[in-house]
Amino acid sequence: QVQLVESGGGLVQAGGSLRLSCAASGRTFSSYVMGWFRQAPGKEREFVAAISRSGSSTYYADSVKGRFTISRDNAKNMVYLQMNSLKPEDTAVYYCARSTTLVIRTSSDGYNYWGQGTQVTVSS
Repeated sequence: QVQLVESGGGLVQAGGSLRLSCAASGRTFSSYVMGWFRQAPGKEREFVAAISRSGSSTYYADSVKGRFTISRDNAKNMVYLQMNSLKPEDTAVYYCARSTTLVIRTSSDGYNYWGQGTQVTVSS
């Protein structure tokens, strides 16, 4: 059974930074595309960023491009989301997810394992 555990969320002022971490169980972590999604109250879950199996390719939602950076450490079974220049509209629960496919997908349908989520709140 694959387990994903996020950490690093919290309360930050607009313009500040946070770094989210996701620890994955299992010995095949490097075989899977990993992604971050978020869900704000009353809204649907939306794609934030994804990273290829090797870490050489990344993809971002337009709303976070240039502010967020996804990375991974396959030796440690970890994936990270560095979030800079945070805005109040970034407030959401952030989820780490493991993809079912070999290529980067932006739809949540392409991910079959999810963490429990970590709350990020950005105050204005």
